[in-house]
Amino acid sequence: MFKIFGAVGSGSVPVEATLTLLGTPYEVIEAVTWEDETARKLVETVNPLLQVPALVLPSGEIMTESAAILIYLADLHSEAGMAPGLNDPKRAQYLRWMVYVSAAIYAFVWIVDDPTRIVANKEQALHAIDRIHDRRADCWRMMDEQIAPDRYILGDELSVLDLYVAVVSRFAPGRARFYKGAPKMAEIVRRVDADPRLQEFWAKRFPFDKGWDL
Repeated sequence: MFKIFGAVGSGSVPVEATLTLLGTPYEVIEAVTWEDETARKLVETVNPLLQVPALVLPSGEIMTESAAILIYLADLHSEAGMAPGLNDPKRAQYLRWMVYVSAAIYAFVWIVDDPTRIVANKEQALHAIDRIHDRRADCWRMMDEQIAPDRYILGDELSVLDLYVAVVSRFAPGRARFYKGAPKMAEIVRRVDADPRLQEFWAKRFPFDKGWDL
């Protein structure tokens, strides 16, 4: 069984969603590292960066980095068609955008969670967060302008890239700006949100509470 160190509404959610769709047994070890010292000490045993997700494979090997985990799981279960295969013409763009979402957008979580990691005072922190939100929104816009999606980003079938985008687009600056700046992907993430196979999962792991899409 896979074990995932994660948290509700965090970067572990697309990994959990992938395993849910694959029908692969897994256990979530809840660890809200940004709120709880005990959780940080727990996660430190598998990831010295104190970040989730961290995935413990059935072999005991540890993986971190959400994009890497998603790519690995999709390749491990290639029969499920959740990623283009090695010889698929879409493989290059799939890898490009998986890393792009991770490096250009998701990576800023580290700063937004605690801006004092890079700035000296509260005034600078507020300015830094505003600039990061603008940068994230701009990155979504640039991605949207360069893709030619169908029902999903890579074509007719749901991929781990769609799950990744659907979750990360809910992080600040939020879905309202995402919808405005990335209209092509806006339709896709709404489709992922509404996937009947994931309704029970979303309710538990990233609920659509009132005002969630602002």
